[in-house]
Amino acid sequence: MYKINDNYLKLPGSYLFSNIAKKVAAYKEANPNRDVISLGIGDVTLPLAPAVIEALHSAVDEMAQAETFHGYAPDLGYEFLRRAIIDNDYKKRGVDISLDEVFISDGAKSDSGNIVDIFAQNNTIAVTDPVYPVYVDSNAMSGKTGEYLVDKGCWSNVIYMPCVAENDFVPEIPEKTPDIIYICCPNNPTGTTLNREQLQKWVDYANQNKAVIIYDAAYEAYISEKDVPHSIFECDGAKTCAIEMRSFSKNAGFTGTRLGFTVISKELKSGDVSLNSLWARRHGTKFNGAPYIIQKAGEAVYSDAGKKQTEEQIAYYMKNAGMIRESLTDMGYTVFGGVNAPYIWLQTPEGMKSWDFFDMLLERANVVGTPGSGFGPSGEGYFRLTAFGSAENTKKALERIQSL
Repeated sequence: MYKINDNYLKLPGSYLFSNIAKKVAAYKEANPNRDVISLGIGDVTLPLAPAVIEALHSAVDEMAQAETFHGYAPDLGYEFLRRAIIDNDYKKRGVDISLDEVFISDGAKSDSGNIVDIFAQNNTIAVTDPVYPVYVDSNAMSGKTGEYLVDKGCWSNVIYMPCVAENDFVPEIPEKTPDIIYICCPNNPTGTTLNREQLQKWVDYANQNKAVIIYDAAYEAYISEKDVPHSIFECDGAKTCAIEMRSFSKNAGFTGTRLGFTVISKELKSGDVSLNSLWARRHGTKFNGAPYIIQKAGEAVYSDAGKKQTEEQIAYYMKNAGMIRESLTDMGYTVFGGVNAPYIWLQTPEGMKSWDFFDMLLERANVVGTPGSGFGPSGEGYFRLTAFGSAENTKKALERIQSL
């Protein structure tokens, strides 16, 4: 008889955002006349930039002619896109990255879930807490997290590094030494960051302890403060201890078209084994590449027009973030984030549980957010709102919250 991967049976319930979707769907079905505004899932609402649309149309036309038709993409992705990434995201920040160190994918979420394939089962992972659920869930699915402790809301073989108001949401070096360290900066869900000195501390620690950092930089385009690095590779020694993942979803609105990339330096090694070569083997075996038309659209993001247009979109969302932050502060909420990231992280009022606050907002204000406890034990007592809604809906949602 066939056997299943029983690690899936250890997972608590459904994926966080699936749970939210089910709750909202049930509420809408029971209250069909209610206008529900979502500031929960971090999905963009502005259309793709004109330069991106133009590139998509042009690429589609190419696919209609035998002379310009494209089939399977190269394993690592098309050189035109990888070169644009290197020139704009790395060289301009003084970072030297080679073409064969950039791997094009269909998104940072996929890569952060798939990267566990190249690591042994007996690695211990450390995560900032609260944390983007995919990091922990994907390791749980592969059997790296031990047992789920229901009473504590955490896994037995995961090192949780609390990031709360008391430590300014900056993770502290754990007592137990991890093998794999997950850092998301700017952080999802808290919207907070690490400055250059704080991030360098983690790079030094990883090199000293032969650990690897999985660095999710999906929100780097939203950084506004000068002392916050846009890439971990801006830190000395990062090439020998870090893997960086990025996405086109939030900086250019590709949530519906799917594009991202991972950078692994050839200097990153476990003993004599190059992690770049392991990921290349995994990538070539299990992934057939992002579509040509999407990669051409990605290249257009780096054009002069594409940069200008996507920067305007980022500014639009950050204006929403400023509106949410200011309005909630005026209402008496304790608020974090919203400066270097499109997320607002607020303390729930009067010690209210985060799912209770979710239910109250949905039922009394018809506004959807994300309960902090869904991101880990230290997320309890907090709540996440996104700035990715329209300005009109954002303003309307805030008016509803104020009326509570």
